[in-house]
Amino acid sequence: MIMETKDMKFHDFEDLKDKYLGVPGTEKREQYEFDLKLDILGEMIKQTRKERNLTQEELGDMIGVKKSEISKLERNARNMTISTVLKIFHALKANVKFKIELGDKEWSAA
Repeated sequence: MIMETKDMKFHDFEDLKDKYLGVPGTEKREQYEFDLKLDILGEMIKQTRKERNLTQEELGDMIGVKKSEISKLERNARNMTISTVLKIFHALKANVKFKIELGDKEWSAA
């Protein structure tokens, strides 16, 4: 949606993403959305760890990795395996649910 005032145009965020990243379904836009979800996952890990009053070192000890690995995962979840995600959230006593859609088929795992 574009709103105009006397001398300025205002665009909503979706319009800007469409213009600079492409419409949904294009390769660049899909990569952006995927990366954003991974960034959010890393932030969720960090917030949940802090809510549980755990240090990175304590969480690392709980799942068998070093503090530096937890730090990397919180900053950039791109190289994280599903196994690691499950271990982390299990240690944080959080429920994890996966939903996979392929065409007209859908699978869920909790």
